[in-house]
Amino acid sequence: MTHTYGSVLEAIGNTPLVRLDRLVRHHGCEGTILAKLDHLNPGFSKKDRAALGVIDAAERDGTLVPGQTVVELTSGNMGTGLAIICGIRGYPFVAVMSKGNSPERARMMAALGAEVVLVDQLPDSQPGEVSGADLAEVDRVATELTQARNAFRADQFRRGGNPGAHEQTTGPELWQQSGGAIDAFCDFVGSGGTLAGTSKFLRAQNPGIKCYPIEPAGAAVIAGQDVVKPEHPIQGGGYVMGDLDFLRGLHWDGFLQVDADTARQTTRDLARLEGIFAGFSAGANVAGALQLLRGAHRGQTIAVIICDSGLKYLSTDLFA
Repeated sequence: MTHTYGSVLEAIGNTPLVRLDRLVRHHGCEGTILAKLDHLNPGFSKKDRAALGVIDAAERDGTLVPGQTVVELTSGNMGTGLAIICGIRGYPFVAVMSKGNSPERARMMAALGAEVVLVDQLPDSQPGEVSGADLAEVDRVATELTQARNAFRADQFRRGGNPGAHEQTTGPELWQQSGGAIDAFCDFVGSGGTLAGTSKFLRAQNPGIKCYPIEPAGAAVIAGQDVVKPEHPIQGGGYVMGDLDFLRGLHWDGFLQVDADTARQTTRDLARLEGIFAGFSAGANVAGALQLLRGAHRGQTIAVIICDSGLKYLSTDLFA
């Protein structure tokens, strides 16, 4: 039987779940890593889910009205998802992004119809390494644009549609596709929406599932550590924000840190050994899962998200 979608929005979610057996063997570990291929979403990232969740919720409660401009701070992935959704539903969209993020992201958002506003990094920041201070400057510009244009701020760090999308889609998909055979879930924290929403659903099915945030080594604020290295190349997360709304009141079974070199090499291993061409944060997720298999979860099953596509990093040193 054939089936067609009314728009590409219906193609968001229901991504494959793949075993990383070759990579696990290569690293000398025992157990299973299940990787959810969210880089296969229409916007090439897991943020398509959050973007759709935020817009759907805002339409339902009337905080977004027909024809209103949407503004959002982004490292590129949330902005790409919003560009797709806003283009189809008729909302002008303004993406505000640091120049420290890879230019592929800005070009993709512009091609999808977004107005892209690029914000200079602070004088002591390095290209390709967006710090918390850089993100604060992007937030300032996005706030000013929202006020000036009487726009709707998608605000992925605070809108409940973000974790809600993962609680309603990512978590259930992982549970169904794995047959409930998951011992742990770990995720590199950006807004915290994926970790919060997915963990909430999985724990509701089985309270014994362990859940872990992943942060950059040297900037593990959620773990309560001092920040000694705020700059890092893992775009889209680790912004040294210790007050992420979605993580308040949630319990974690431990805290994982991954350094840039390990995330980079694991991302390359994903491509070479598993044929999965992904971005930095996917490498961080798999590296975190390998840590768990070497420790308390030896021989068990760890679920992770492949957050975005390696196509968004071709101008960086990720695959150099």
